[in-house]
Amino acid sequence: GELEQAPEEELWLIADGSDLRKPYAEAMPYLMPVRDLDEQLVPGYRTLNVIGLTPGRRGLLYHRLFSSQAPDFVSEPAEVQRALQTVSQALTRLKVHKTVTWLLDSGFDDIAVWRTIWEQQEHVVARLYHTDRKVTFQDRQGQWIEGDIAQATAALRPPARVETSLQVKRGKQVRPKQQPVPVDLAACPLRVTYWTNVRRKGQGKLVTREVWLVQVRVLGTDWDPWLLLTDWPVTDAASAMRIFVMYRQRWSVEDSFKFLKTCLGWEEVQVLDLRGIRTLVALGWVAAGFLFNLGVTFDWAEVQLLAKLGGWEPHKGRTPGKITLKRGLGRLFEMLTTQAILSGYATDHQGLPPKIAALLRGWQPPGHL
Repeated sequence: GELEQAPEEELWLIADGSDLRKPYAEAMPYLMPVRDLDEQLVPGYRTLNVIGLTPGRRGLLYHRLFSSQAPDFVSEPAEVQRALQTVSQALTRLKVHKTVTWLLDSGFDDIAVWRTIWEQQEHVVARLYHTDRKVTFQDRQGQWIEGDIAQATAALRPPARVETSLQVKRGKQVRPKQQPVPVDLAACPLRVTYWTNVRRKGQGKLVTREVWLVQVRVLGTDWDPWLLLTDWPVTDAASAMRIFVMYRQRWSVEDSFKFLKTCLGWEEVQVLDLRGIRTLVALGWVAAGFLFNLGVTFDWAEVQLLAKLGGWEPHKGRTPGKITLKRGLGRLFEMLTTQAILSGYATDHQGLPPKIAALLRGWQPPGHL
């Protein structure tokens, strides 16, 4: 609703494939191997989230938690396709008067992803991971040459230098800080050829798409240059800057992803089944959506209940904060955990001990959590 009312003509979609890590968990259902910050495999789950942004507003459009070990799992690319299609269908009315661009990190460097986006009449700005991807690129003399992304970087047009403000560590600085930095932007035209039925059943045809390779180099830092692929034309400094600014928007929503990972401390969730865990993570997103202006307002019954569980007293002109909503989520965790433990005990021992049963008067196992 909020995004639909936004006056801007552009809508940017940030897709994020976050891992929820449970390094010490053993009893949680359907754990799959995910990578920790040191690239080591630990138990956990994958989530797929899509946040929509216009320059003035933002909203959570899609969330799903999945595991390769769960019975309903097909494949990770299938989960991504499901997200792309679900979001696009939900935006059908908006697309009449708004241009949609997906801003994707290198986890989505996949021709099947771009193919679906283009079929949906949407645009893409994607960070590249596979520099050995076969493409045809235009050299500085205007000749088209077959090669790969790495070779295409030699054909990048002389860069435009722009200045922007980024949180970076430069020179001998000990820690990153927000500061002005020069950025070199360079681009060249590419052609990507692919089969339309990649990772799909049925007949396909070979198509060629004209796209652009954009290199972003943040000067004075130890960052590797970013290589971005986009179907938006990049013909001058202004259009290159626009692509850089769009991709940078990914950072503007990192606070909400960080909140979700920390607020789901998870230690209490060991005994829930996958449905219970999915419910909790979804409620975590409701809290994050409220705190970080992702289109969730205090009118939502879920936010009011989480606030009440967190001990919030209604106060004119004041809304609950991070600590209160975290506490509310924590109480919900504890209740669901208690129910799961009681259910497990009642199943194993044909009921609860008499004194506890009397204390809980008529409590029944709630079925699946």
